[in-house]
Amino acid sequence: MYKLMRIDIITSQPDLFTSVLANSIIGRAIANKCINVNIHNLHNWAKDKFKHIDDTQYGGGSGMVIKCQPVFDCIDELKQKLYNSSNEPFNKYDEIIYMTPDAPKLIQDDANRLSLLNNIIILCGHYKGIDQRIRDELITMEISIGDYVLTGGELPAMVLLDSVVRLIPGVLSDIESALTDSFMDGLLEPPIYTKPAIYKGLEVPEVLLSGNHQNINQWRQEKSYHKTKTIRPDLLDN
Repeated sequence: MYKLMRIDIITSQPDLFTSVLANSIIGRAIANKCINVNIHNLHNWAKDKFKHIDDTQYGGGSGMVIKCQPVFDCIDELKQKLYNSSNEPFNKYDEIIYMTPDAPKLIQDDANRLSLLNNIIILCGHYKGIDQRIRDELITMEISIGDYVLTGGELPAMVLLDSVVRLIPGVLSDIESALTDSFMDGLLEPPIYTKPAIYKGLEVPEVLLSGNHQNINQWRQEKSYHKTKTIRPDLLDN
């Protein structure tokens, strides 16, 4: 019996997650009760009649900023509901994550660690970003998916969600496939092939057809190292 991981996503664009949660690996993980994903529309915590969650910057400057009040109120309510519905030691969120380009980039080690947690919140930024006081007081982890800026944090949240969920026991039918992916051992994955052995004169390396697993593993390790050295030498430095 696998544990049920709870993931709460706070967003101003909840409809963007509809397809992601209903299909592929994430959809099956939800259907098989490996994860419990809850999407929360931040506008529901706005106080004014127009459901505004943003305002202008202090000190001037272009771009709107998500206000403290709706985010603080939303997270406080989620914490209280989790506490009231859970037993120790799972009555608090293990991480409250903010998706933002000005943060450390997501790496495989992050996904590995997060997949072992019980409860996380993912906050999607929008507009110019969020009030710094939210980051200072509520956020426990900040993640970027690259050195570029998107319209909002929803797409990065989907990337994070997918990278974490696929590692949760019971989600993939062949967990060994995930364990041999690129970056799991600090190297890129070696070249892979499937049937037929010869296609339009292009042949699969003979060693992969030999049945000698020791030689096959050695070949894969050598190719993995060479590929990493050629494409991502920085991984070897690390």
